[in-house]
Amino acid sequence: MEWTLLVALAALALVDSTSVGTLLIPVWMLLEPELRVRRFFVYLGTVAGFYFVVGLVLMAGAGSVRGLLDGSRVVGWVQLVLGVGLFLLSFWFEPKRVRRRRARRGGSDPVVRWRARLSTAEGSPRAMVGLAVVAAGVEVLSMVPYLAAVGLLTAAEIAVPLRVALLTAYVVVMVLPALLLLGVRTALGSRIERPLQLVSAWMSRHLDGALGWVLAIIGVLLARDAVLRLDLIG
Repeated sequence: MEWTLLVALAALALVDSTSVGTLLIPVWMLLEPELRVRRFFVYLGTVAGFYFVVGLVLMAGAGSVRGLLDGSRVVGWVQLVLGVGLFLLSFWFEPKRVRRRRARRGGSDPVVRWRARLSTAEGSPRAMVGLAVVAAGVEVLSMVPYLAAVGLLTAAEIAVPLRVALLTAYVVVMVLPALLLLGVRTALGSRIERPLQLVSAWMSRHLDGALGWVLAIIGVLLARDAVLRLDLIG
């Protein structure tokens, strides 16, 4: 197994760890005056479980397709075109353009919508599970890092058990920043409130452009991997 695969998976997992569902909502939960650790774990565990199950399903389906195209360079060229396409598409999601399109449509701020959903879901663990499923489900539509990671795992010449193990590690890394913040919040209490507020404010401000830079990063990673697989350099 090449170290470049591990580096790419780690980079993708860290990108995935900064989404609304994996970090912003957990940060809001940590900012509450009364820390509800059980509901925090219920929420984050549901998000991680949802991603893991989706990953297994995607790998099974992609594995079947790969079996039909095994030994063909078509997959590599498709991956290269996809990577370049995602990089170019990222410019469509430049923050100012996103805000102008939302203003023309009269849409509401996504930060406001997510805060309202969190406030509604705080009543019970079951509601937190529902919020986690909604957050992860909505992000399925833009889970480009995860799709790229599954694609890299499926294309790698490794055994199925190792693929599942790497998928598990990916999901763990994806929720690790939120877990680390929980540990700091538990240890320091209200003293960590200001840094958490800064994280929340920064993510809220940059939410509009998040998909754009994610697409750009994934495009570069996919294109680079395809170039290496096709042996187009050297």
